[in-house]
Amino acid sequence: MANQNSTAKAAEISAELASAPVDDIPALVERYEDDPRSQVRKACERAMRRLDKELAERERVDAMYRAMREYGGGGVVIGVDEVGRGSVAGPLTVCAVCLPDEPRISGLNDSKQLTPARRELVAARIAEVALAIGIANIPAADIDHWGMATCLRRAVAAAVEDAGIVPDSVLMDGNPLGAVPNEVDIVHGDARVACIAAASIVAKVTRDAHMVELDALFPGYHFAESKGYASADHIAAIKAHGLTEEHRVSFCGNFLESGRLF
Repeated sequence: MANQNSTAKAAEISAELASAPVDDIPALVERYEDDPRSQVRKACERAMRRLDKELAERERVDAMYRAMREYGGGGVVIGVDEVGRGSVAGPLTVCAVCLPDEPRISGLNDSKQLTPARRELVAARIAEVALAIGIANIPAADIDHWGMATCLRRAVAAAVEDAGIVPDSVLMDGNPLGAVPNEVDIVHGDARVACIAAASIVAKVTRDAHMVELDALFPGYHFAESKGYASADHIAAIKAHGLTEEHRVSFCGNFLESGRLF
């Protein structure tokens, strides 16, 4: 086999292995594994590591889909997650997603485990594949008036309703809320269950985009960077300028020297 490869430059073979689709790696490595050149042997080793990593990632995602069915059963399953619960400005955003069993979405994970660019890519794929997506946003004023627990229950119910389908089970990240019928609560569900992970990603991408829009409306509060959470720059802006209509007054008492609004 090495003799057949001798006319090919080692650099060319290495480039071929590096750029090959993952599913083509086994055949390519079999072709080149007896090549005596160090560069080719190392390229084969790198390709096999890439294959092992991809297979492990596929198994991780497959396990999330299996968990979706184990927890949700065989009917219509919706996953729900929220973002913005602990921020001091901006809405509470809840998303509900219903995924088919196939095709499976590569990269599904807890949104916090993904880079912003990766979240955008996976969110776009979710939008293509999902059977239904529902979103609910609860503004700061409502959170101040009703409290977070009530708003969270209302947002979950609203997001499920917005999805436009009647679920047989609703899988939720976290502790029991009693927000909707057939609710199944799963601690760390955003990292364990496919539809909950999808909901966490869409909720995060949706709310982050909204916070960037608010940054343009309220310059100086660092909404685009902080996403409404209590970063040092955000706290300094609150102390210097007071609160905007997007702030949760009940969350900001420790940062205020006065109750003035922007």
